[in-house]
Amino acid sequence: MYLQGGMNHKARLQALRSKLALSSTRALLLTHGPDVRYLSGFTGSNAVLLVFARSTVLLTDGRYTTQARQETAGSGARVVIGKRLASEACVLLLRAGVTSVAYDSNHTTVAALSRFEAALPESHGKVARRRFFSPMADSPVASLRQVKDSEELQGMAEAAAVGCQIFEDVLHHLAAGVAEREIAAELEYAARRRGAEGMSFDTIVASGRRSALPHGHASAQPLPRRGFVTMDFGVILGGYCSDMTRTVYMGKPTREEKSAYQAVLEAEQAGIEAVRAGVTGASVDAASRAVLRRAGLANYFSHSTGHGVGLEIHEGPRLAAKSEDVLAEGMVVTVEPGVYLPERFGIRIEDMVVVEATGARVLTFSPKELLML
Repeated sequence: MYLQGGMNHKARLQALRSKLALSSTRALLLTHGPDVRYLSGFTGSNAVLLVFARSTVLLTDGRYTTQARQETAGSGARVVIGKRLASEACVLLLRAGVTSVAYDSNHTTVAALSRFEAALPESHGKVARRRFFSPMADSPVASLRQVKDSEELQGMAEAAAVGCQIFEDVLHHLAAGVAEREIAAELEYAARRRGAEGMSFDTIVASGRRSALPHGHASAQPLPRRGFVTMDFGVILGGYCSDMTRTVYMGKPTREEKSAYQAVLEAEQAGIEAVRAGVTGASVDAASRAVLRRAGLANYFSHSTGHGVGLEIHEGPRLAAKSEDVLAEGMVVTVEPGVYLPERFGIRIEDMVVVEATGARVLTFSPKELLML
């Protein structure tokens, strides 16, 4: 549910201009697709967005003439169609009378920056060309994107619901001897059938000893008669990502396996309970890690507890041991502790939650009690 060219884009552009004004930035050049989409609604693969104090210009090529005008309608962005976007962007910047333009150094590549510098008139000279483009170390758009508006939250809830539905769909296909890749294919087919545009990332299906691989992409290995199966997946719906992990058991688990699963489940719940506006990512990470420490499993938790999700599968904030990111209402984050015992087994449980003033609202509602198949 992504609203193209609505008032939300105008509000986002105004919020961005307010941030730029604080740093006396008169113009901003953006090339990162998700940032361009967030501010203008344009979803094409080739674009430059110029944000001035009172206007916005989207430059793209002839393949997107109709699409660009339709998707940005109502956003206030003027669409310019061209062939050499770097050159045309420089012409517009110079006509606007700006003496320098900021760019997001986290996303504009060295090669892209070189093209923009080369597109400036030679009369500027080499030194002036380099100084014309000024890097912003902190992405001004990324920080805005972390806090979702009501339309974004509704769309992400819908994406999360599709993720839960395809998990239920795939349970009927889990059987000893079926290849992990077949399970991944069933998840992806179910996602398409339920309206997803694609998967948020390469689907992870790791079973038996391979479940001890935190990011064990689906392989040709058959599911075991006895052992854990970890499935980490997400869908894209209306441009927004979902992310969830569930671990099930084939056969009957041992007492140790049951105990480890229960520890991870309690660690995940502790992390969710720690989420609220005003806390740091480190405090959420610590809450999950403390449970695993008491269970004697903390040394087998080898990654951070979570991350932000939105138009990209990995966004800020980070929920990690040293993260100073402060959670705010409207952020969407994952909580995903796990334990991984090399050559034995692994377990991860992950939910996607909305940060609210006094707690977390869970978007991924699939059951988490250990399923034994």
